[in-house]
Amino acid sequence: MRPEPYIFDFDGTLVDSMPTWGGKMLHVLDKNGVSYPEDIVRTLTPLGDLGSARYFQEHFHLNKGVDELLAEMDEFALPAYRDAIQAKPGVREALEALRAGGHSLSVLTASPHRMLDPCLERLGLRALFDNVWSCDDFGLTKAQVEIYAQAAARLGRPVGECVFLDDNLGALRAAKQAGMRVIGVQDDSSRPDEAAIRALVSQFVTDLRLVGSADSHLLPPI
Repeated sequence: MRPEPYIFDFDGTLVDSMPTWGGKMLHVLDKNGVSYPEDIVRTLTPLGDLGSARYFQEHFHLNKGVDELLAEMDEFALPAYRDAIQAKPGVREALEALRAGGHSLSVLTASPHRMLDPCLERLGLRALFDNVWSCDDFGLTKAQVEIYAQAAARLGRPVGECVFLDDNLGALRAAKQAGMRVIGVQDDSSRPDEAAIRALVSQFVTDLRLVGSADSHLLPPI
């Protein structure tokens, strides 16, 4: 079988950033005195910054422009992405092993390039990827099936030959609906959905070094 294209989520999959990612959204809502459901971050995660800003306008009736809402996210999160957020355990080793096997590696994330790019560069991971895409590059969110079809087209491969890795249930569902093989990645932020993720994916890993390993199927039940 020829090498497969692997497409990785960023937040919660490659880097341990979900507390910051979710925190910037709650920061905006709290700053603007908005009441919100306890699980709001799960809803926002596939939408990205731009999609979340529009969600705030439409669902919480925030009378602020998108640019102002994005600036409020940035004031909370940009310093952490530039200076503090770290890769999850085993990420570099896993990526290097996949590249050594001839697989192409891409990132597809809801995070904008202004947070994504400096973080990958600082961690020394950018050079391991053939493509680094934000949802902003497609004008779509990871909750939309079409973004996965478009990513496969950019790779020049049938969507069914692509492997997508994420910690978010909504994104994994959309990618699977598009026809990709999906791998679930454990993250504390997605524990409420972990049983549903396990039931959906072809493989579930606690560490990216387990991708493709039978050991990933021997995890104890949650």
